[in-house]
Amino acid sequence: MERITWNQQVVKKNNTSLVFQTIIEKEPISRADIAQVSGLNKATVSSLVNELLEKKLIYESGPGESSGGRRPLLLHYQNLAGYSIGIDIGVNYILGVATDLKGTIISEQKLHIKDTIFSNVLEHVKSIISKLIKRLPDSPYGVVGIGIGIPGIVSKQGNILLAPNLGWKNCEIKQPLEEEFRIPVYVENEANAGAYGEKQFGIGKNYKDIIYVSVGIGIGVGLILNNQLYQGLNGFSGEMGHMVIQIDGSPCSCGSKGCWEVYASEHALIDKAKDINNPSLESIITQAKRNDDKAIELFREIGMYLGYGINNIINTFNPEQIIIGNRLATAKNWIEEPLQQIVQSHALAFQQKNLQINFSEHLTHSAALGVAAFAFEEFLQNEINEG
Repeated sequence: MERITWNQQVVKKNNTSLVFQTIIEKEPISRADIAQVSGLNKATVSSLVNELLEKKLIYESGPGESSGGRRPLLLHYQNLAGYSIGIDIGVNYILGVATDLKGTIISEQKLHIKDTIFSNVLEHVKSIISKLIKRLPDSPYGVVGIGIGIPGIVSKQGNILLAPNLGWKNCEIKQPLEEEFRIPVYVENEANAGAYGEKQFGIGKNYKDIIYVSVGIGIGVGLILNNQLYQGLNGFSGEMGHMVIQIDGSPCSCGSKGCWEVYASEHALIDKAKDINNPSLESIITQAKRNDDKAIELFREIGMYLGYGINNIINTFNPEQIIIGNRLATAKNWIEEPLQQIVQSHALAFQQKNLQINFSEHLTHSAALGVAAFAFEEFLQNEINEG
């Protein structure tokens, strides 16, 4: 038997990936058209397509248009070959989604939580994952991965080093979940996941330099630079919710004072709404919809503080797009104008040229979609590399 050299293996993996990506992007597509688009010869394409068919990652459908001769069979991406689960852990909620291998949400489960004791949250997460798995239809691969988004500092190995708003330090969630479900688990910072979710499936699709600002109880920032998620040396990038915008300001959960999230987060909103009965983001939105002046002014102040922090980000990164996501994005109607006013009056004029400031397409679901994508993309990469 002829031995395949390492170089040939690399070429084959790259060609398989190219064929597979072409099918995903151009489906339905014939073998001949794949050869034309990819530049590979027809025999190579045919061989690689057969392998992908065997793996059940693609499927064939009835004949397409003929350009002379026999009508070709068309190839499609089999996005229902397996499923992925994405879990977004917030300070007052846990959101779980099950997606297909294209990021389409099949089902979801949300739980409001009152305490963030790690052991309790872990049990809630296990319960949500179990419920999502039970609802899924049969598929060739079943659940291929579980992604977990954490509002805190996560190492590249998936260790939770610090999540101040949850009160967690040096917590291990990956191993107990892998032991429980026997499925690969990927743990990522929630803002990084949100940035990736919007880049892959949302309003960031057509941009390559994106700053995603996740505004929930705290503030996290995810960076997509030149189409790549930027995580920093050890995976700790984007902790801009803790940049100081007020010298000797109010204390923050991180131990510092005057942090951006103390003034521009959901926590800040609720803290300023003490004269409203049982204040919550939802109740203040309800009041604002009724044109309540106090509620509208609360959102205006939050929007202005968001603008000050975003101004710093713009002057630092010169991005194409800023995306405001997570729970406070649902208050877009009242925070967008003051935010834009601060940016327009403070950011350097040439920094504002060609800059888009948008609110996320998936609002509260960006992070869950992002970690689900990390999980199924890793599975697909492994399957391609095994060819």
